[in-house]
Amino acid sequence: MTKITDNMRKYSSQVVDGVEAAPGRAMLRAVGFTDEDFKKPQIGIASTWANVTPCNMHINKLAEEAEKGANAGGGKGVIFNTITISDGIANGTEGMKYSLVSREVIADSIETVAGCEGFDGIVAVGGCDKNMPGCLIGMARLNRPSIFVYGGTIKPGYGHTDIISVFEAVGQHAKGDIDLIQVKQIEDTAIPGPGSCGGMYTANTMASAIEALGMSLPGSSAQNATSSDKASDCFRAGQQVIELLARDIKPRDIMTRKAFENSIRVIIALAGSTNGVLHLLAMAHAVDVPLTLDDFTEIGKTTPVLADLRPSGKYMMSELVAIGGIQPLMKRMLDAGLLHGDVMTVTGKTLAENLAEVADYPADQDIIRPFSDPIKKDSHLVILHGNLSPTGAVAKITGKEGLRFEGTARVYHGEEAALAGILNGEVVAGDVIVIRYEGPKGGPGMREMLSPTSAVMGKGLGKEVALITDGRFSGGSHGFVVGHITPEAFDGGPIALLENGDKITIDAETREISMAVSDAVMAERKAKWVQPKPNYTRGVLAKYAKLVSSASEGAVTDK
Repeated sequence: MTKITDNMRKYSSQVVDGVEAAPGRAMLRAVGFTDEDFKKPQIGIASTWANVTPCNMHINKLAEEAEKGANAGGGKGVIFNTITISDGIANGTEGMKYSLVSREVIADSIETVAGCEGFDGIVAVGGCDKNMPGCLIGMARLNRPSIFVYGGTIKPGYGHTDIISVFEAVGQHAKGDIDLIQVKQIEDTAIPGPGSCGGMYTANTMASAIEALGMSLPGSSAQNATSSDKASDCFRAGQQVIELLARDIKPRDIMTRKAFENSIRVIIALAGSTNGVLHLLAMAHAVDVPLTLDDFTEIGKTTPVLADLRPSGKYMMSELVAIGGIQPLMKRMLDAGLLHGDVMTVTGKTLAENLAEVADYPADQDIIRPFSDPIKKDSHLVILHGNLSPTGAVAKITGKEGLRFEGTARVYHGEEAALAGILNGEVVAGDVIVIRYEGPKGGPGMREMLSPTSAVMGKGLGKEVALITDGRFSGGSHGFVVGHITPEAFDGGPIALLENGDKITIDAETREISMAVSDAVMAERKAKWVQPKPNYTRGVLAKYAKLVSSASEGAVTDK
């Protein structure tokens, strides 16, 4: 056990030491503290448990394991809750506007509770998409010894299905390929129990990104939610945060520029979600590490896509777990000179030291391709600029959709109108579906366009149309899609001035997104444009809209 010293109680001592702290100690005795506990460093265990989603339904038990680990290490674990929402449930509805907002609420609540209660260290356990960056941002702001634990991935549903199978079934039904009974069968069996969505969607992307960043224990991102490995991961995290306290290793010591470069390379190799761009920008902002959209372009030029994982690929996260997770991939990337091995991690060792004894994948696996045969020779996360997005947009282009698309704009104000247009046959081959006023301010909240993109795929239009938006995409979205278009429509960006029939070109090789509309015509349209009234004038969405920065800056609220 790590030797406990007073300098490991920098914050809790302010709350419980001395006669003047007797009222506080009295309160804590009521929740189970003993005289001995007041001499221990307090470890806040931030749990995102809730029964609103399978991603988080089991996390109360994992938080208890982390508490046991902290106690076994010589500390005093204290569990507290923060919120979660479910994208899978809310997608396509007005409620989805709260999704990205929840990232800020989670970060704010962890900062608030830990800052108020004097926790010396933090373990945060997160499952669904926004939990992970929210936890990291909160821990980074506090800059106290901290570890993140991923709640783990879900097992596949019947017939190798997952939540995206259900979304795409809606489009297949609209096309007439399957009947209502078949939709019901997929609905009933696609989600078999606890854990985050099963492909390399946003949850698994962010879990992998955080492990690559060095803020999770090795292996944390690639464990099944209901496994003994995951319970052990939580216990060890509780113990290890005590060691971080003893050595005074804090998030800012780990979340360096080099660490973010490692994280970006790993999510590219894994064909991860476009949301990874948004969240890594926000996480870097929390520790004052300069990171821009252009960094994703530069790093992406020399980083191949190697993982054949859903949504664009074949395999699920549980199948990657079975062959060793992301540690062997990182070892390969380190050996190839693609990762910085000298960065510190929550183990108290460098990344290179963590990977030194990692065994390679089984010889017969085909989930992770060799460098000699990549799925794509450079990044699938393509940062686009042009007269349609002067300050940048984010595309997810694996090459399977093609690398260039030219079409005519079919413009919709909001996701619901676009989904109706796709399902009722209004959208046809050659269209560029434009969904606007869905940005961070305009929505507000930057909804994911999972329902429209899934409908496109279900209708068999995946290679026939493109979709662009100032909103964002689920990690489960695929097809020729471009999101995060900035400036957003609510701020009068060019996307607000598009009209039906305008010619649009998206070129992944030249990294351009442009419209064939002259500057003079655009000026005329801009002179007539009137900013819409805010959709919300009270409550959290109104506050968010007033505070939030551009998506090109991570959509942060404390810039």
